[in-house]
Amino acid sequence: MTEKTSNWTGRDDAMVESMIRRGATRRDLLRMFMAGGMSLAAGSLVLGRATAALADTPVTGGHFKAAGWSASTADTLDPAKASLSTDYTRCCAYYNRLSFMVEDGSIEMELAESIESSDAKTWTVKLKSGVTFHNGKTFDAEDVVYSLNRHKDPEVGSKAAAMAGQIAEVKAIDPTTVQITLAEPNADLPILLSMHHFMMVANGTTDFTTANGTGAFVSEVFEPGVRSIGRRNENYFKAQKAHLDSFEYFGIADETARVNALLSGDVQLAGAVKPQSVRLIESQPGFVAQRNDAGNYTNLNIRLDMDPGEKAGFIEGVKYLMNRDLMAKSAMRGMATIANDQPVSPASPFHNAELKAREYDPERAKSLFEKAGLLGKPVPLVTSEAAPSAVELCMLFQQAGTEIGMNFELQRVPADGYWSNYWLKAPFHVGHINPRPTPDTLFSLLYASDAPWNESQFRSEKFDAMLVDARGELDFARRKEIYDEMQVMVSNEAGTAIPLWMSIIDGVSPRLKGLRPNPLGNQMGFAMAEYVWLAD
Repeated sequence: MTEKTSNWTGRDDAMVESMIRRGATRRDLLRMFMAGGMSLAAGSLVLGRATAALADTPVTGGHFKAAGWSASTADTLDPAKASLSTDYTRCCAYYNRLSFMVEDGSIEMELAESIESSDAKTWTVKLKSGVTFHNGKTFDAEDVVYSLNRHKDPEVGSKAAAMAGQIAEVKAIDPTTVQITLAEPNADLPILLSMHHFMMVANGTTDFTTANGTGAFVSEVFEPGVRSIGRRNENYFKAQKAHLDSFEYFGIADETARVNALLSGDVQLAGAVKPQSVRLIESQPGFVAQRNDAGNYTNLNIRLDMDPGEKAGFIEGVKYLMNRDLMAKSAMRGMATIANDQPVSPASPFHNAELKAREYDPERAKSLFEKAGLLGKPVPLVTSEAAPSAVELCMLFQQAGTEIGMNFELQRVPADGYWSNYWLKAPFHVGHINPRPTPDTLFSLLYASDAPWNESQFRSEKFDAMLVDARGELDFARRKEIYDEMQVMVSNEAGTAIPLWMSIIDGVSPRLKGLRPNPLGNQMGFAMAEYVWLAD
């Protein structure tokens, strides 16, 4: 028997894998092994090896259903306006970028063959040939010119307008060559072009009731705030087309309902589950809570131009009243890293490790609130399940306030509509920022004076000038020096209190395979539909 097992070859393993795919049961295969003189134990070993190999081999077909944590009637198929997980997932499925960030943070080409520059200011982009949009139009340089210039048009309302503002000119040299000239050098341009907003759309597109992209899926159903369904693009330009026949994505705001949908088999992925749910998920055979530590965070935002943020001492008091250790242990079950009120996480080589988080100091906070004239007075704080773990973090913060005589009134509002009705608008409210690959991206989106998501209305001419200087600096050490100082400025001067960098956790069904971490966030940076498959 031992000799028979040792003579079992890789070709025989492949035969077993093929038989499994054709529907052979475990009993059928074990009966075959025993008829050939193999012991039950040895047969189980071979079958286990073949099954494991098969699990790592992509399978074509199936309808994948995933539930994110946010959706809104403002959901969009316009990549320039995307702002929620549901938006990003759709755009990643239906469109492509010039470049793509892979698991280790490096950049690979997608619609571009190459993106090169000798001075970080003038860039030459060579495009892939033979790529077509879903409507049959050939992708060319004019599409790139149009797609990038849209972000600079105020009428479009692009979420990436601040980042695109550094582009001085985009012109087509020939059908497969584009020249991008920046106002100032930026060594990060290939990374910038891998961001979700910089998907390529067809020249002249103004109607986004459907998605005409080059992506791995074609939009079939788009119901804002309800669901999206895409089917595999059989004319996809990549040699490896999507494995799935189709995928469906929708938001389930209630986390308990989202986890129940996963465990009952209604969905194969539940996005952004709470740490409190990890034990329940992993207690079920084959289910996994997949963790991604890319720099995601939920924060408290105090607008500097409104009461109470305009009162001296209030913002500093908030930052000293956050018991970060307790928040990490209680709200996040240890699945978090203590943060220091600035957004560049330890996952970045530009993280300022010398900038230590404020210690929990309720007495100092009390003194600062007294100075602001707010001790004992009601201070509304808007929170919502729309921002992962925000309610739990705010309740811990509220309790700390109660112990020193501060009356923080939690206003818990529905997730639906939170990002359009409260975020960036309420004087004191929660936010949630998905990982971004570079400090320049974070600072341009969130802290520059003209940042579209300037959560606390922080403005500093010095900061703006440093942002430009760092962007064009090719020397890593000097660039890090500038970014280190900018992180200190944000921590001390902005009205954004960032207590933790949170692990992003997706609940994953045993059937879902191929899901990997990505620096742009969970669900493979929201690009999972193209790469995952469903096992039988």
